[in-house]
Amino acid sequence: MKIDRIQVLRGPNIWSIRRKKLIQMRLDLEEMEHLPTNKIDGFRDRLQLLMPTLITHRCSEGTEGGFFLRVEMGTWMGHVIEHIALEIQTLAGMDTGFGRTRETKTPGVYNVVFSYLEENSGIYAAEQSVEIARCLIEARDYNLEECIRNLKEIRERERLGPSTGSIVEEAVARNIPWIRLGRNSLVQLGYGVNQTRFQATITGNTSSIAVDIACNKELTKKMLDEAAIPVPVGDLVSDEEGLEKTIQKIGYPLVIKPLDGNHGKGSSININDFETAKVGLAHAQNYSKKVIVERYITGYDFRILVINHKMIAAARRVPAHIIGDGALNIQQLIDKENLDPRRGYGHENVLTEILVDKDTNELLEKLNFTLESIPKNGEIVYLKSTANLSTGGTSIDVTDMVHPENIVMAERVSRIIGLDVAGIDIMAENLTQPLRESGGAILEVNAAPGFRMHLAPSEGLPRNVAAPVVDMLYPHGKPAKIPIIAVTGTNGKTTTTRLISHIVKNNGYRVGFTTSDGIYIQNTMLTKGDTTGPVSAEFILKDPTVEFAVLETARGGILRSGLGFSSCDIGVLTNIKEDHLGMNDIHNLKDLTKVKRVVLDSVKKDGWSVLNADDEYSMRLLPDLDSKVAIFSLDENNPHILKFAKEGKVTCVYEEGFVTIKKGDWKIRIAKAHSIPITMEAKAKFMISNVLAASLAAYLYGFEIEDIANSLRTFIPSPVLMPGRLNIFKFKKFQVLIDFAHNPAGYEAIEDYLKNVEATKKIGIISGVGDRRDKDIKECGKIAGRMFDYIIIRNEKHLRGRTEEEINELLISGIQEAGRNVTYESIPKEIEALKHAMSMAEEGTFITALSDVVTNAIDLVQEYQNREILEKGNVN
Repeated sequence: MKIDRIQVLRGPNIWSIRRKKLIQMRLDLEEMEHLPTNKIDGFRDRLQLLMPTLITHRCSEGTEGGFFLRVEMGTWMGHVIEHIALEIQTLAGMDTGFGRTRETKTPGVYNVVFSYLEENSGIYAAEQSVEIARCLIEARDYNLEECIRNLKEIRERERLGPSTGSIVEEAVARNIPWIRLGRNSLVQLGYGVNQTRFQATITGNTSSIAVDIACNKELTKKMLDEAAIPVPVGDLVSDEEGLEKTIQKIGYPLVIKPLDGNHGKGSSININDFETAKVGLAHAQNYSKKVIVERYITGYDFRILVINHKMIAAARRVPAHIIGDGALNIQQLIDKENLDPRRGYGHENVLTEILVDKDTNELLEKLNFTLESIPKNGEIVYLKSTANLSTGGTSIDVTDMVHPENIVMAERVSRIIGLDVAGIDIMAENLTQPLRESGGAILEVNAAPGFRMHLAPSEGLPRNVAAPVVDMLYPHGKPAKIPIIAVTGTNGKTTTTRLISHIVKNNGYRVGFTTSDGIYIQNTMLTKGDTTGPVSAEFILKDPTVEFAVLETARGGILRSGLGFSSCDIGVLTNIKEDHLGMNDIHNLKDLTKVKRVVLDSVKKDGWSVLNADDEYSMRLLPDLDSKVAIFSLDENNPHILKFAKEGKVTCVYEEGFVTIKKGDWKIRIAKAHSIPITMEAKAKFMISNVLAASLAAYLYGFEIEDIANSLRTFIPSPVLMPGRLNIFKFKKFQVLIDFAHNPAGYEAIEDYLKNVEATKKIGIISGVGDRRDKDIKECGKIAGRMFDYIIIRNEKHLRGRTEEEINELLISGIQEAGRNVTYESIPKEIEALKHAMSMAEEGTFITALSDVVTNAIDLVQEYQNREILEKGNVN
């Protein structure tokens, strides 16, 4: 067996619209294609011995143990690998269960698809599941524990922390999209101008001044003290002399902590003599030169969480500890405590495993204990000097016990410091009494408080503390998304995308759009190249200036990574024609339709799918779509149009020379096609089809008919607005058309247009695309033979696995099949071919260059145009 390819799908895809996070592994079973599991001696027993938890996999049998039954009866190794990949993730604390295994058109080659929670963990699971299967087949040992440990480590490196994750989960529950920015905990909620950002529990609204104040413990203490908030007495020191003076002033017991510390690092508590104080000073100065020395307040460690200046939750925090039983030593008691199923690696469970570190050893040393010491029965031994959950501490929810005066005080503190999310640390005997009565004090204020102690306390009610954060970022009525229109299909995508964007822009929106030639905001190109995949879509959705997105969405990106957006308001399908077939397991129009419909399946239920009624495969989707549907056609009497009209549904048609919206029996004429520049005086039928699609999408979004009409009339088919889409350049004696047509359907559209073009001679510059089927290349040659009098065959910039001779032979074969006496020659370089065509042009010649490097061809033709203008000026 060998892995041909592993793809990470991150958005709606051909396997599932709802399950966006999938690994797709292309697996060649090789010799194992002929060995199902029931023909491998002992395979089932070895599998069950290694991974007994697979008993829970019901598989298609629908009962516990169903998967093992399938293995016993005989199933293919790809299916087994799918289940192993899912189970090892589950064993590593990433419970996920969606999987599919399907054979491709290549015998013995399968697509093994399974869900993941963390991307790199999913890739590792794919690789290891194949290795596990190999070991089981060959009866070799496999270290499953090491695999699970590695998966956990990868997960902890990749995953969002519990605080960040809880806010993301709350946003997802409210249908607010999110994008992770980088590999850390910086997250964008929402799209475009409606986005907000947060990192851990610091939001985009958090004041940087407030964070600076909170990080400066001495300044925080001073400000609170001046506002009559109880704080411990103490001072700031930087040497032993200052330490001694402070102790003389405040007395023992003491707390010593670094000025700029966090998570309790460098802190020492309950110090009762000067020697210990000096050690504490040195320890704290490992983190900060200046050190806070203050009176130790006895009592319990409490945390009050305030969000948007409202108290949301409170917890009592208990440092990691063990309770002696008079028999086990401290290390044994730690090991026993770590067996608690609530404890886990990193943040995987409610509690974290207790690890022995320097802090632990120092605390034990103060008690004259070692890890081998045996505490008395019932004796509590604290193992950490702070109560952080990340070091093994526990938490008890006390939200409902907080005295109203303490609530008011905590909310005042958040406003005094200026934090929108504040964690207030308090030392007191309880929170049921006001601090001024209990003798408690506020120790510090945290600018990025952890949420885990409130989300999943060891005792008491869990609190959904993420909800108030999302409420604050997106108060009632504030939108999180921007309108998205996604355009897919075989031909016409780019023109339709550009035309819709032009309409949107003319209606006052700042529009971002992606095309096969670049990413644009308004009409400014920001990135050049084929930008029709998910990365380009995300580029637009991450831009904080974009108010409306129009996204050309090609098959390549869908197959490679899925969609770059979770849902769209309108999905436009221009057509489904033969192109790129035979690639990436897409062999026929039925396969291609499955890919294109991913865009339509992502349309919101109250949104619109816009389909081409003149396209057979597009119409096959009509019964299966969950959204509302509208269709367009060049023929008012198209049977689908007539049916929609009878049902009172919305359509857009070309009738009596007009682009017209129909609903039931009534019509609204948008504009005469002859007056819309890109239709070339209504001679280019394929452009009229693009106009119908764009007009219908714009109308369904809610734009006024008059605004749509004005936009159609002002959209000029120039190299600026439509590079490579029916660009015509007029010279004194001849004309040059440059177009991106590269498949039979595109050639036929050009042929239909050229029938309406008067010319003494029609010269065509063509090429074959190397990654197309033989019949497609040959068909392009045949169509060229029908529409041109003279043909120049050039070579593509990228041959994509073929030779020039092979491609040219197929084109020539097609030209000869056209049945016309057409002259042809071969000029490999596109620019040279274009120069030659223009040099041989006579009066009334019409040159058509079907170009793949549009920019170069346009630049050359414009250079010739400018030269002709200069020569004319010199003559005059």
